[in-house]
Amino acid sequence: MTPPRWQDVARATGLMGDDDVPRATVFAEMSALAARTGAVNLGQGFPDVDGPASVAQAAADAIAAGANQYPPGPGIPALRSAIAEHQASHYGLRWDPDREVLVTAGATEALAATVLALAGPGDEVLTLEPFYDSYAAVVALAGATHTTAPLVATAEGFRLDLDALAAAFTPRTRLVLVNTPHNPTGTVLTRDELAAIARLAVEHDALVVTDEVYEHLVLDGSGATHVPIATLPGMAERTLTISSAGKTFSFTGWKIGWVTGPEPLVTAVRTVKQFLTYVNGAPFQPAVAFALRDPDVAAWVVELAHSLSRRRDLLCAGLEDAGFTVVRPQGTYFVLADAAPLGYADGAALCRDLPGLAGVVGVPVTAFTHAGSDVDRALRSWVRFTFVKRDEVLTQAVAGLHRLHRG
Repeated sequence: MTPPRWQDVARATGLMGDDDVPRATVFAEMSALAARTGAVNLGQGFPDVDGPASVAQAAADAIAAGANQYPPGPGIPALRSAIAEHQASHYGLRWDPDREVLVTAGATEALAATVLALAGPGDEVLTLEPFYDSYAAVVALAGATHTTAPLVATAEGFRLDLDALAAAFTPRTRLVLVNTPHNPTGTVLTRDELAAIARLAVEHDALVVTDEVYEHLVLDGSGATHVPIATLPGMAERTLTISSAGKTFSFTGWKIGWVTGPEPLVTAVRTVKQFLTYVNGAPFQPAVAFALRDPDVAAWVVELAHSLSRRRDLLCAGLEDAGFTVVRPQGTYFVLADAAPLGYADGAALCRDLPGLAGVVGVPVTAFTHAGSDVDRALRSWVRFTFVKRDEVLTQAVAGLHRLHRG
């Protein structure tokens, strides 16, 4: 008898125990540990301060005006137009808002609908490794095979191993799922790295799906620039670009995301998406349309990136002082730190001890790898911490880490 698909998902995400009993995610475990011990939770990456008040007011105004019933399936016209304008003004990508833009329940649904629409049994979906955990889940839901190409820790940060990338492509590679700026490493892929992915995708006639939710959170001093792979020659017609309002505007609970790309591919995703959430976020859609167009909100986003850069530096200095080896991130909310210099070969073990040692909670990087893979072994002692918290919270965490250094 074929095991139920949910068991495939549990195994793909490392949630199935040896006794075939599913367990909670490490994120839930660490958040519960933080709550139980009173430790500073730097495990889950969500802001502890809301986004612009004007955007929140736009949502409140939409509720008061009656935007409380089902919106159109593809998203309200104002939001689809604002998304199309955003892609054109920032990147020169021109999409028809009526046929080539789709609003989704956050980037997570966009990713799920895309993989379910375009891959299935016998296909391979290639991602970078480490990878955001929902990638493994949706590939398993589709019945496809999840393959990976490694990001490797170097003096210049985590970089894509181009030889391993080429070797990872096969005749069965159907989709390449690219995440830049990258969670969990904080890497922003270079134009050369993206060009290598593009060349191999064309050679193997694979489609490209890009997760760009951190597109506006490239950090100061990194020397990096976010480049959508759809802007590279010949890639617009084979790429679906995914982003969302949650990370850009610090309203992660609103779950307003989107997909842009050529009509045939967006149609395929929309066909599946309508049977997932159908629609969502009626009063939040006009608020996000306002946010994408308002110059004051755009200035707020720029300041957010500057603020995150300062908070990154504060946390990185605290981790280094505590004895971790730190790879300075170029973007996102996250920094990776190696606990091996502290005598911990297992990052998960350190994460369970860290509340008692320093009053801080992180997440082991093995939550983002295939168990037993080369990347899993290489990063077994690494931990992910988030710096998208208020300065006083990070200062408290750094003080705790200083106690770890003294110990």
